[in-house]
Amino acid sequence: MHRATTLLSHVGRPLVTHEVVNQVTVPAGYNAFRSHQRLVDAVTTLTRDNGTPATVADFSRLDHYGAIVGHPQWHETARLANEFIPVFTPFDRQGRRIDSVSFHDAYHRLMAVAIDHSVPSLPHKEPSRQVVRAAMSLMHYQLECGTGCPLTMTYAAVPVLRANNQDKCWDEWIDKLTSRVYDSADVHISLKKGVTCGMSMTEKQGGSDVRSNTTLATPAPDLGQDVFTLVGHKWFTSAPMCDAFLALAQVEPNGAAGMKGGLTCFLVPRWIRPGERNVGLRFQRLKNKLGDKSNASSEVEYSGAYAVRVGPVGSGVKTIIEMVNHTRLDCMLGSAGLMQAGLVWAQNHATQRSAFGGPLIAKPLMRNVLCDLALECEGHTSLSLRIAASFDRPAEESFKRIATAIGKYYICKRAPSFAYEALECLGGNGYVEDFPLSRWFRQSPLNAVWEGSGNVIVLDVFRALAREPDALPALVAEVATARDARLTAILDECIAHLKSADAEMRGRYVVERLALLLEACAIKRCGGPPMIYDAFVASRLIRTPGQGSLLFGTLDPALVSNALLERNVIVLVA
Repeated sequence: MHRATTLLSHVGRPLVTHEVVNQVTVPAGYNAFRSHQRLVDAVTTLTRDNGTPATVADFSRLDHYGAIVGHPQWHETARLANEFIPVFTPFDRQGRRIDSVSFHDAYHRLMAVAIDHSVPSLPHKEPSRQVVRAAMSLMHYQLECGTGCPLTMTYAAVPVLRANNQDKCWDEWIDKLTSRVYDSADVHISLKKGVTCGMSMTEKQGGSDVRSNTTLATPAPDLGQDVFTLVGHKWFTSAPMCDAFLALAQVEPNGAAGMKGGLTCFLVPRWIRPGERNVGLRFQRLKNKLGDKSNASSEVEYSGAYAVRVGPVGSGVKTIIEMVNHTRLDCMLGSAGLMQAGLVWAQNHATQRSAFGGPLIAKPLMRNVLCDLALECEGHTSLSLRIAASFDRPAEESFKRIATAIGKYYICKRAPSFAYEALECLGGNGYVEDFPLSRWFRQSPLNAVWEGSGNVIVLDVFRALAREPDALPALVAEVATARDARLTAILDECIAHLKSADAEMRGRYVVERLALLLEACAIKRCGGPPMIYDAFVASRLIRTPGQGSLLFGTLDPALVSNALLERNVIVLVA
């Protein structure tokens, strides 16, 4: 009788079953530059150290792009670009081969805003601006990762063409690759104000071992000077909607013509001249990838494709290595940006969400996790921009070569575990597609696979140390900048491992330790509270039994500090 009375007492009153409480406002409407103190510190310090301090115009550019990256409209644009993925159309309605890849308008808007803000072109137009450009690239990856692929390759193709432009044959391509105009029309370069470039190197039988490529290049002097035709199959061709692709192919020796032969670099355009498509360039399918959905990756068949030689015959790897160095830099920046985005969402959630009697961020375990994630970002951001600075310093060529490989290995390797931890901070919300964490988690392994997977990069580090006499002294000099005997001792340990009989077996351990040393040095170089450097060294390099593990959130309690969290507070856009 009592139960019935209770139920009847509700008659006539609305029963509210969907009142939403204790749900978090997403971090939209913030500035991705102003709110990232490590990024501000790095730009300020590294440009000054390079002798070309960031100007008011530089900071204005970064501040403006930071506001774009944090704006809710652009986050929705990024979501749409990944929900409506590229569509491949090999033939037109009349049956003519067109090899078209179409994209949602959101993708084009993201490309346009990045190119308009000089994300792929700034250091090619304005000298000594690699650090500023790197900061913009790192922010762009916090917004949308897939568009980063064509932006990176467009940025990285320019140094290759410039280095091989003795007769000015690449002037038009360089001019339009560095344009601030995004032009998605599928027409000849002469009809466009801006172009993009992709990459077509790996093959089924070789992958990262490009020297095993079998695509054959045959001279075609009747088509023009330095023109070849390509026959072969490429297993991965990135960004097939680009206007041209840098490709590697084998040239057969020809003693009569004085041609030594060997692996050679080529530029393969979509169009030979206005109205004449490069019909030998035939895309077979788009890859169905784990992540990176907004970007198209493809297989391509070269069936007598028109190609123009870039660099000497037989020097393909040497020619294209500068592109690889630039794309590896962006692999670091991309992973560092992805992790920073995860930190922003995790910290935002913990600040607003309450559980077990109080806000999550006040709970010791959650504070440990967030501080650990923040320390991770401090290291990755600092090292990525420190390496970017070396691209503006001709005297640091050896450091650039070895540090790029070391940083690429470690920073990209850390992204999946970081993305997972940030996702878990949101609980169930992190696992559903309404939030970007699941998209970022799927994206997170990409940069570790692209441009050489883990073992390939470790062997590349060993190769650089063995073949370039200035590589190891460059590392020694960099570690010396920290003026910390503990770091010097760890470097000595690494050098001893490098000289051991089982050095390759220890390769991953050694490269990881070298990366952590470089990150510690970069943190110190870029400034900020000394406790951040001390906490990084204590938690990453000088671990003792019972003081931490490989999992996030295992910092010694003495290292958990408000100062770490306060450097990543979201600054709302006015």
